[in-house]
Amino acid sequence: MLKGLALTPPIIGRIAIGKVVVKDGKRLPEKDDEFTITTQVQLRDGWMLHPFDEILRKAQPIPAKDKDQTKESTAKGKLRAIPVRLLFNDPDLNLRADYTLFDRGTGRPLCVGNGETCKRLTATGFQTLPCPTPDGCELGFKAGCKPYGRLNVRIGDEDELGSFIFRTTGYNSIRTLSARLRYFQALSGDALATLPLALRLRGKSTTQSYRAPIYYVDLTVRSGSTLAKTLEQARRETQLRAENGFDQGALDAAARDGFAAGAFGESAEEGAAVVDEFYPDENDMTALQRNKGRTRSKPLALVAKLEKLIAQTATPTRQVTEHGPRG
Repeated sequence: MLKGLALTPPIIGRIAIGKVVVKDGKRLPEKDDEFTITTQVQLRDGWMLHPFDEILRKAQPIPAKDKDQTKESTAKGKLRAIPVRLLFNDPDLNLRADYTLFDRGTGRPLCVGNGETCKRLTATGFQTLPCPTPDGCELGFKAGCKPYGRLNVRIGDEDELGSFIFRTTGYNSIRTLSARLRYFQALSGDALATLPLALRLRGKSTTQSYRAPIYYVDLTVRSGSTLAKTLEQARRETQLRAENGFDQGALDAAARDGFAAGAFGESAEEGAAVVDEFYPDENDMTALQRNKGRTRSKPLALVAKLEKLIAQTATPTRQVTEHGPRG
């Protein structure tokens, strides 16, 4: 076996909540309000859709306003929920998340960390260094280091070891998926791989998004089911697998060894697609850093204004107390 090559789950397709568009001659990432399931083939107009995309889209409920506008039997709703299963019982094997800095020219990972330590590629080779997260790392802040998560899931039963990958650099998706995986693992008695679940798209707005909706990915039980029913199905599936000689523990161990075989989990080829989808070009990144700097300075400026206002309003109060009417 080749040394230094990470063995990751075989990928047969992608799950995305955005796409790359061309604006003013630049390729820029654009968020969407629904899932898209694609193959791994990228054409001039974008990624080729996987057959599952159309199948699942047709099964989605169509809003009443859209039904009034079309009478076509092929009308499709927005894909905001995908029935999935997981490959492994270990949450960290299903969802791998790191702080990652990519070389935007080649797509190669340059630095990967977990918030405590990082592996960084330097002129003298790989070095293990402290990782203070992107906000506390001068290199990470200037070069655009981000959290980077990869979730591998199964769709359908055609290939029980093949997976669809959902990649994200969003804190909301990474945090939510990490919590759900650990909760489901605890509730199922370490039987994540047999739970029938669903990826679900959720939206929210924040002050940082200027009240515009932002979308993130959640992992839930499937529509029409309950947690109790889901756990019962997982129990029966686990028992059936054991009777058929399916060794889930050995599969998890093989995957864990495969991930550990390489310094970084992403190859330059995969990294190029990640950079194209999640990172603007250098000029846009500079603008984002300037905006990020302004966002950081706002709380300090607000505190200074409040302190000044408090000082101004406190002065008259003291004068009234010291020189007010005497009885």
